[in-house]
Amino acid sequence: MGDAPKKIDKAAELARIDTSVPHPARVWDYWLGGKDNYAPDRAVGDEIVKVMPDLPVNARAEREFIGRAVRHLAGECGIDQFLDVGTGIPTESNTHGVAQAVNPAARIVYVDNDPIVLVHARALLVGTDEGETDYIDADLREPDTILREAKRTLDFSRPIALMLMGVLEFVPDAAQAHASVSTLLDALPSGSYLAIAHSLRSPSMEEAAARWNASGATPLALRTEEELLAFFEGMELVEPGLVSLPKWRPEPETSFTDREVFQYGVVGRKP
Repeated sequence: MGDAPKKIDKAAELARIDTSVPHPARVWDYWLGGKDNYAPDRAVGDEIVKVMPDLPVNARAEREFIGRAVRHLAGECGIDQFLDVGTGIPTESNTHGVAQAVNPAARIVYVDNDPIVLVHARALLVGTDEGETDYIDADLREPDTILREAKRTLDFSRPIALMLMGVLEFVPDAAQAHASVSTLLDALPSGSYLAIAHSLRSPSMEEAAARWNASGATPLALRTEEELLAFFEGMELVEPGLVSLPKWRPEPETSFTDREVFQYGVVGRKP
């Protein structure tokens, strides 16, 4: 049965929000044309765009990639359970909306540790009557907490799609990132999937990342193609493999297919 918005103390949640420093979800929201951002988010967003004008393009390309990946997983692959870590502020092409449009009985668990994301998620991310959605206040670095809480909603005896959209950048320590992803993947059964969108190294992205890290915001790290593919060791990559986001199974309405976007995507199946 579909879930109703969870009762929360919005004042207490909003009190946790630090508006004095930029936050990834709010800067992304700014680049997407949203309204859930503050002056420091807009300032660093504008500063970064000076050296990487295509970053708003990256943001839009990532939202479109999420939609295509979820449609493929829910449709052709028959996946009806999704664990979306690093949810971000709700916008178009949210995982539950896309998945439940394909299969109304799909179940989705969102994970994020930003209070402003949780305020919006709990208010807006309501599933179908047939399906279910849930929200976990946790960080990717806390895989055991994520798994414990996700088991309230997801059946870990059946395949699950693990979605990591623009979140691995914010676990810059490679060993920690691999440990977190491995812990989550190890808990998923055969036939599960891992989908990642991640910023790729390039001279302009390196400069953009340097300015971001100098802002005092949550530090990030870019990765190479080889470093991204290392998260899929032992998995079967879904065609076309690791590519610039608009080139991953583009649809007629896919934007930016005529240009290189330094946000890359890849989906793999656990054998």
